[in-house]
Amino acid sequence: MSKTIVIDPVTRIEGHAKISIFLNDAKEVENAHFHVVEFRGFEKFCEGRPMWEMAGITARICGICPVSHLLASAKTGDKIQAVKVPPAGEKLRRLMNVAQILQSHALSFFHLSSPDFLLGWDSNPSTRNIFGLMSADPELARKGIRLRQFGQKIIELLGAKKIHPAWAVPGGVRSPLTEESRAWIRERLPEARATTEMALALFKRLLDQFSTEVEVFGKFPSLFMGLVGKNGEWEHYGGNIRFVDSEGNIVADNLSEDDYQDYIGEAIEPWSYLKFPYYKPLGYPDGIYRVGPLARLNVCNYISTPDANKELQEFRDRVGRIATSSFMYHYARLIEILAAVEAIERLVEDPDIVSTRTRATAGINQLEGVGVSEAPRGTLFHHYQVDENGLIKKVNLIIATGQNNLAMNKTVTQIAKHYIHGNEITEGMLNRVEAGIRAYDPCLSCSTHAAGQMPLYVELVAADGTIVNKVYRE
Repeated sequence: MSKTIVIDPVTRIEGHAKISIFLNDAKEVENAHFHVVEFRGFEKFCEGRPMWEMAGITARICGICPVSHLLASAKTGDKIQAVKVPPAGEKLRRLMNVAQILQSHALSFFHLSSPDFLLGWDSNPSTRNIFGLMSADPELARKGIRLRQFGQKIIELLGAKKIHPAWAVPGGVRSPLTEESRAWIRERLPEARATTEMALALFKRLLDQFSTEVEVFGKFPSLFMGLVGKNGEWEHYGGNIRFVDSEGNIVADNLSEDDYQDYIGEAIEPWSYLKFPYYKPLGYPDGIYRVGPLARLNVCNYISTPDANKELQEFRDRVGRIATSSFMYHYARLIEILAAVEAIERLVEDPDIVSTRTRATAGINQLEGVGVSEAPRGTLFHHYQVDENGLIKKVNLIIATGQNNLAMNKTVTQIAKHYIHGNEITEGMLNRVEAGIRAYDPCLSCSTHAAGQMPLYVELVAADGTIVNKVYRE
């Protein structure tokens, strides 16, 4: 008699989702689905809007990573206007993007995931959150909060707002960094670096305790995709697309975002609103690939900042040239925070970031454009088609969370098969299933749930509809 376990909603992620776990007649896990139950519709309701408004509109897709959509949209506008962004404009965009990576990764590690690491997978769910962490280790919690504030403040200094800054535009950015703001960043960089190094040391000490999680939290072969620079270095804004496999072989390299439809397909399933992108040459679902911090470390040859590159080499010494366990997303985020801090240290000393030549202006010179940038959660594509007046005719967005969709579903199934047997449902088991999703740090909507506890209702249902077990979390 088959049964189904439903986790609804999944907690400590950005947005709303649920998980269904399907048991076979032997009461063992047969399969699992990660459902995204929200429908956004941005691609459709942007039609008819002027291209110049798209950066501001699409930034509203997300309250956690508005900068990512802002930059990808502005880069798409660059293509449609056929302009070259001034050096100051590109460097300022890069500064905002590394600040965005820093603040978002800090949120993921300190607020959403560290309660599991530090308080325990089976600890009381009423305190297994940022508030419980504040009570157990107030100094660590404080440092995590301040690190995120540092990234958010840089975004605000550049764009006048922490969330949805109307700053990056087709052709560049609206304004440079002021000398006063540059001095503020300089003053606080040492604290940001110290906190990052502390978090890395802490996680590396804890890593030996999580050998089981490393093996079952999404450890499987797949492709990995991300941007790399001209020498294969870690990249977050420019460069070209690279795919590697789980053995470290380069499957495809020097791919242009303009041709993304040649190598990325998008499938749909009836049980989720989130699309399922896949690597076209391998078909669906065999073309499963992962994006985000783990993928970026796997696809790059090196990181161009010295301390982050040193950490990358240690990471590879620990886990191999290609890390296939999704649990290592947490480790990869911390390395990327260090890379972001070092990039900020370099950029803040660059004279171009206070230059007033920040934007190139032009009219509609192309009727189609594709922009790409690395969001904290992975590679982000914006594709617009416009008419002669610049009004949007069609929009396609391929977001990072969607590109991890196949991998997230496979991860949930792998964890459920390891921990769930029979009718027993323990809260700790369910938390581990949720934690597999949190490893990817999915961003499902503008709404965020970074603190506190959401209700959880789980039922184990027999094929005839009889409820054989249930768990409430209020």
